[in-house]
Amino acid sequence: MAQRQTVRTTYAVDRTLQSIYSGGSVALSEDGCILAACLGEDALLTDIATGAELARIEGDGEVITALALTPSASHLIVCSRSLSMHIYSLMPSDSEENSIRVELSRALRPHTSPVVTLAVDNTGTLVATGAADGAAKVWDVRGGYATHTFHGHGGVISALHFFQVEVAPKENESAEKTKKRKRGESMQEHGAEHGLAGGDSTLEYRLASGAEDGKIRIWNLHKRNSVAVLDSHVSVVRALDFSLSQNALVSGSRDNTLILWDARTWKVKRTIAALEGIESAGFICGGQIIFSGGEHGRIRLWPTSSGDELTREQRPGTETDAIVDILHFDSLPYLISVHADQVFNFHSLEPVDLPFIQEAIDPLPVFRRVSGTHDEVIDLAYVGLDKSLLALATNSEDIRIISLNTSNASETTTQTIGDYFGADVALLKGHEEIIICLDVDWSGHWLATGAKDNTARLWRLDPKNHSYKCFAVLTGHAESLGAIALPHSVPPLGTPAFTDPLSHPPEFLISGSQDRTVKRWDINKDAKKGLRAKYTRKAHDKDINAVDIDQTSTLFASASQDRTVKIYSAGDGEAVGVLRGHRRGVWTVKFAPKDSQFPGSSTKGLIATGSGDKTVKIWNLSDYSCLLTLEGHSNSVLKLSWIPYRPIDARDKRGPQLASAAGDGLVKVWDTHSGEALSTLDNHTDRVWALTVHPTSNALVSGGGDSVITFWADTSSSTLEAATSAEAERVELDQKLQNFAYAGNYREAITLALQMDQPGRLFSLFGSVVETEVPDQASLSGLLAVDDVLSHLSDSQLYTLLLRLRDWNTNVRSAPVAQKILWTLAKSYPASRLANLKPAGKIGTKGGLKDVLDAIRAYSERHYKRVEELVDESYLLDFTLREMDEVGDARGIVDGTRILGLSGDLVVV
Repeated sequence: MAQRQTVRTTYAVDRTLQSIYSGGSVALSEDGCILAACLGEDALLTDIATGAELARIEGDGEVITALALTPSASHLIVCSRSLSMHIYSLMPSDSEENSIRVELSRALRPHTSPVVTLAVDNTGTLVATGAADGAAKVWDVRGGYATHTFHGHGGVISALHFFQVEVAPKENESAEKTKKRKRGESMQEHGAEHGLAGGDSTLEYRLASGAEDGKIRIWNLHKRNSVAVLDSHVSVVRALDFSLSQNALVSGSRDNTLILWDARTWKVKRTIAALEGIESAGFICGGQIIFSGGEHGRIRLWPTSSGDELTREQRPGTETDAIVDILHFDSLPYLISVHADQVFNFHSLEPVDLPFIQEAIDPLPVFRRVSGTHDEVIDLAYVGLDKSLLALATNSEDIRIISLNTSNASETTTQTIGDYFGADVALLKGHEEIIICLDVDWSGHWLATGAKDNTARLWRLDPKNHSYKCFAVLTGHAESLGAIALPHSVPPLGTPAFTDPLSHPPEFLISGSQDRTVKRWDINKDAKKGLRAKYTRKAHDKDINAVDIDQTSTLFASASQDRTVKIYSAGDGEAVGVLRGHRRGVWTVKFAPKDSQFPGSSTKGLIATGSGDKTVKIWNLSDYSCLLTLEGHSNSVLKLSWIPYRPIDARDKRGPQLASAAGDGLVKVWDTHSGEALSTLDNHTDRVWALTVHPTSNALVSGGGDSVITFWADTSSSTLEAATSAEAERVELDQKLQNFAYAGNYREAITLALQMDQPGRLFSLFGSVVETEVPDQASLSGLLAVDDVLSHLSDSQLYTLLLRLRDWNTNVRSAPVAQKILWTLAKSYPASRLANLKPAGKIGTKGGLKDVLDAIRAYSERHYKRVEELVDESYLLDFTLREMDEVGDARGIVDGTRILGLSGDLVVV
């Protein structure tokens, strides 16, 4: 029995994939390394190359309305609906690698209404705020004070942009006046950064602001006045950018137009009909090309010379494809489009990096895709022959394929795809409604999906050649597909199906639907002609939630909301058994691997089911009887996964293990022999819909409604090794302790007993010291060596000893020893040392040292009162014995009794 308990199943969080963006403002550092994004009420800083979280800034309880990052990523500015603006200083962390230390430098209240938009100048020293009250302000980032306040807009300010323009001196000004003018107009606190343009002209700062009324105002930051009012848009202005080489300003509006403005006269230079609401626009290629993005979800290019669209016509995307922002710096060879579904697409600028472009070009290629949020993870599975990829169904019409590569990618280029853990590798598009279920075959090259569009699809995955294609579309169900399964049996070694799985699709596929039917689809290599179901069976009275195929591909099972599970022959689809016993709908069903046998069961195998009644049941496939009911979840069991049975060594007496995921946010691992919950894994805050196990490492992956994907590493072997090492060390120390005690080496023995935290051994040592027959003279405890040890204890050892004395003092038999040692401590340490003691680690108490001393005092007073009562009773005995003539020498007996009652020194704290 002891050996069986030695090996315990343990799991630990290895990695997690969490959301980095949930909508709202985003910002990018000038070098393209750091992405700042809103995540609910928090702001998150992410390494764009590795996907690692650099820092998380907790919000003030209100939604973030605007966010900006200085180009050098030295400061982060965050505004929220609480009307506050926080300026944070960002510095590399000294304690942790690949992290950023965040310090709040300023907390301001910039406007009387929420800040809607922010803009930072190219030096990172000024930030402009635009509010819902129509006011725009300019702030010094380091100083935290307002330098300018501009009024004039009649509505919400929707866009801001700093830029510099060349200003030539007046011809009639003298050289001396020109020098004074140059010195006066360069802002005193930022003069060195703003500088001169060279020649006879100077660079002056301007601020452009656009509002919901369609008007754009140009503000002179030197003279603090309005230079021009540009009134050509008829809807909200969403984008502003300036090109110094073209000396032009481009504006984009939701009125479906882009307007190019001449900065010399502030007249319209060109109007471009984009035919879509514009959300972001700017200049690239030295101002020769304008990029734009909006409600159609496509990046489009326009040459400034003609205004005709440079990119070929693109089909508009869906509502979730709409572009809400485009991030770009002149130093970066790509654009990052931010979409309404929280996706970041990286578009290469190589096609436009040419001296002359005379004809239309294809849309900018997307070389990388980053998902800001995983939404609700409905299902997942390992894919690829080496299981280095993960397929995700995340409450959308597409399947995401992400990389599980653990190498640290420090550089991002346009040629690297999926080079870090969690990076998006591919997107499987084809379904028209949300995908509900998926399954993968033994090889990891064939993936089946079922969706609310009433269809199933079979995908051919070839990661080596970056090919992810739809192989077949299966139509025939009348309602949503809620369950799908592929055979998991491995072909014989040496067969073509084993050596070349990409050329040999699975033999068949089983699907289950809300139309209460199951279908078998035989798959041939020529799937383009269309596939028809081999048979259709009316299976249940309610929705079908799950189907699974056994390891021999001869049986399959369907689980339904009608509280039953049915077993079918895969060949003809005839029902061969029904599992009844659940009190609620059954959400999941899984056949056990071949090597999973229950004591006393037949060789036909096992099957596990999970239900809304919060239980997991193990069934015998021989007579379809329930062998075991596993109880422990507090909500519906939604997913099951058998863990491959691999005993660690001869001490491992565990049976086959089963993992379950439930609506309570927990994942549990069960021993199917004993019914014991071996491990409970808790890292989700919402129901866990998805669960799968790695076929070789036994690692678990869970995903849920909290948008978190957790990777659990099997630490059973390391836990066993650690426990074995700890036990060997304990035995060794225990032997040392016995040797020290036997040799009378109290110094080492007491120190070791405190280190090992063995109160019984420690009390025996102190007992032998206190009750020694020949105590040392002038010793407080009885032995000078022990006095020396007790007077040189560390704070943690001293606090631990006080805790032990408190416990011993509660017992009449051990109180004399406790009082003697307490007396020794009181005489060995000043009161200031004892008063500064604090609980340390696992030994702490709720109230600290005060509670410890209060407990010692309470029991010491009780012992003292008991001794006083014993002394009083001794006088009564003395009187009685004097009155008894037949008793001789009663006085001596009384004295002996009194001595026994007063043995031991009492200390009252």
